[in-house]
Order: sequence, then C-alpha cells, then structure tokens
Amino acid sequence: MGAQMRVYRQRIRSVQATKKITRAMELIAASRVVKARQAVERSTPYATALTRAVSALATHSDVEHVLTTEREQPKRAAVLIMTSDRGLAGSYSVNAIKRSQELIEHLRADGLEPVPFLVGRKAVSYYKFRRREFAAEWSGFTDSPTPEIAREIGQRLTDEFIKGSENGGVDEVHVVYTLFRNMVTQEPRVIRLLPLEVVESDQAAEQQDASTDLLPLYEFEPDAASVLDALLPKYVESRIFNALLQSAASELAARQRAMKSATDNAEELIKTYTRLANQARQAEITQEISEIVGGASALADAS
Repeated sequence: MGAQMRVYRQRIRSVQATKKITRAMELIAASRVVKARQAVERSTPYATALTRAVSALATHSDVEHVLTTEREQPKRAAVLIMTSDRGLAGSYSVNAIKRSQELIEHLRADGLEPVPFLVGRKAVSYYKFRRREFAAEWSGFTDSPTPEIAREIGQRLTDEFIKGSENGGVDEVHVVYTLFRNMVTQEPRVIRLLPLEVVESDQAAEQQDASTDLLPLYEFEPDAASVLDALLPKYVESRIFNALLQSAASELAARQRAMKSATDNAEELIKTYTRLANQARQAEITQEISEIVGGASALADAS
C-alpha cells in the first residue's frame, strides 16, 4: 500500500507541474490574442478600401495588366500555406494543411501542377518528413507577423507569377490561411490572389449589406495604367498581410483553448490521483487496524 501511495503522490506532483505550464501558456495566449485581434481590426479597413479601389480600376478601365490577365493555358499554380511555428495549438495547423491538400488535389484534377510555398515550421516539417518538394519557406514570425514579411512573400509570389510557367514561374497564386471569426470559430479559407480575383472579406460584405451607401467613385491620375502599376503590389501585400494577421489571431485563440483544455484535464487527473491515494491510505490504515485487532485476539486466546 505504501508503494502505491508513493506512486500516486509522484504522479500528482508531475501533473501539478504540467498544470502550471499549461496555465501559464493559456494566460500568455490570452494576453497576446487581444493584440492580434486589434491588429486584424486595424488592417481590415485598409485592405477593404484598397480592394475596392483595385476592383473599381479593374472593372471600369480597359487596361490589361499582367497581374489581372488570365493565362490561356495555365500549367502551374503556387499555393501559399500558412501554419504555425509552434505546436500546442490544437488542430490549427492540421486543418490548414488538410485544406491545402484538398486544394492541391483540386488543382491537379484541373491539370495544374501545384507549387507549394510554406509559412510556419509545421508546414515545413510536414513536407520535409514526407520528402515532398516545395519552392520556398518562411518561419519564425507566425504569431506576430510584420509588414516587411508580407512584402517579402508578396514580392516573391508576384515575381513567380510575372515569369509564368514557361520561364519556371507560375500562372496562378492561391493562399490557404485561417480566417479568425471569434475566439471559438476559426475557419481554413482559400483565396485566389493572382490573377486578380477581387473577393472582399465577409466582414466587409456584411457591413456593405447593412449600409445603404453607394460605392465611392474614383478618378485615376495620371492614368489608369500608372495607378494599376502602383496599386497592385500594395494590393497583394495587403491581402497577404491581412491573411497573416488572421492566421496569427486564429493560432493564438486555438492555443488558448488547447491550453485551457489541458489545464482542466490536469485538474481532473489531480482529483483522480488524490482520490486513489486516499483510498490506498484508508486501505493501509484498515489493514493495520485489522492486524492489531487480530494480534490482540490471539493474545487473549493464548492467555
């Protein structure tokens, strides 16, 4: 019985140490997700306004630009996959990778060769472990992305698209990221970034439906072609940066939920092991009392 009590107490101490870690990680994620949500809220209006401007320019002008022109026979498609650098975030990275695999299968069914571009160590580990090829990787910033990183990724994807498949580039650019809706719901999403496919965010669409204001009218100076040359790189950068911020907020929210669940499970384990330890202690006491009573009875019978 004494050995069982020592085992239970050792397990209780081990679970308590784990509980302290998960609790600390839960609090850290809770504090950081607030800033991540604020960053998403700050970047969304700019991305929405820029999207509307590019949409108006692409719709109301006859200018043909390399970033807005559909390729006649596309052969290769870039797939930018956004995951996390660290684990302990539940199924966040798994869902993004699963959604990207569905997209890759769809592209292959359409006769396109997918070219993965990876963001986050989880995606890099997934591809390296399975010995799959990928074009480029970026990591070390997934929970706190910066505009410089978005600019670097956007420039690389834009250059690949401009080269085209005939010169070793790509003919389409797709982005797989996780849309942050609230602290409970985060959805893996896919957008086609290039050639230009203007799709406003769900929040912007809801605001537009709720409002009766007309869309703004734009005047382009000096001409539509010059404005398009200036806007499109910023458009690509803003969409990628917003997707990175959405993914970062989703990652932190998923980590907070996962760590809270781990902390709750640790508390349940501590209660279970405490109850088992008490039962073992009561059994030991009962056995000692039985031995004392039996010895006293034996002495009484002998006398």
